[in-house]
Amino acid sequence: MPGGRLTQQERRQIALGLADDLAYAEIARGLDRPTSTITREVMRNGGPTAYRADRAHRATEQRSHRRKQTALRDPSATPVAPGRDAEEVRAFEESYTAVLVQSGMPKMMARVLAALTITDSGTLTAADLVEHLQVSPASVSKAMAFLDGQGLVRRERDERRRERYCVDNDVWFQSMMASARATEQLVETARQGVGVLGPGTEAGTRLENVARFMDFVSESITRAAEQARDVLFTKPPSGSPAERGPDRI
Repeated sequence: MPGGRLTQQERRQIALGLADDLAYAEIARGLDRPTSTITREVMRNGGPTAYRADRAHRATEQRSHRRKQTALRDPSATPVAPGRDAEEVRAFEESYTAVLVQSGMPKMMARVLAALTITDSGTLTAADLVEHLQVSPASVSKAMAFLDGQGLVRRERDERRRERYCVDNDVWFQSMMASARATEQLVETARQGVGVLGPGTEAGTRLENVARFMDFVSESITRAAEQARDVLFTKPPSGSPAERGPDRI
């Protein structure tokens, strides 16, 4: 099975396969590549509908150039924990970011969340994020305000009084709870509208249906999320980096 980076010709074959609605696994077999390689390649370059071979190739070369420039500026920047392949970690981070963007999350917010998620400690300072992502402090601050509002991160102070941004193991549970609280406000507002417009009117009936539907869905999601957290979540092993504190990416 060939190794190394994808060639421009291979990217063109990927584009042709996507145009023919082939599955990632089938494209991978045709190139004698792992399916995960094709998945990462497509998701980090616009997804199956927007993937373009030449554009993807240029983007990869640009990313490689930026990494080399960063290494020249600071060889110790964003060290990778021992036992992990730095290139694989970066590729996964880009792939995870792309999936978050595809789900509707703004790109900078997705980059910050991905960076936090792949740390063993689940915590970084603003300075850490600025260095790792090569962006401005203002960009990090804006992203954190968004993620905090969505219940995806929390803030705390370390022993040096620096503000740290943290992502917990139940990050998506917390996000769903925040979404459920926002839905409850929608339900309450819709029912207020029923009183204003009249329960016997078409508009009032429409709002009542909105309230009933959203109330049912919110309650069901909340109950399912609580049950899933109790049954499905695994905990870090005793003495793991997540318990010891800040660690490398």
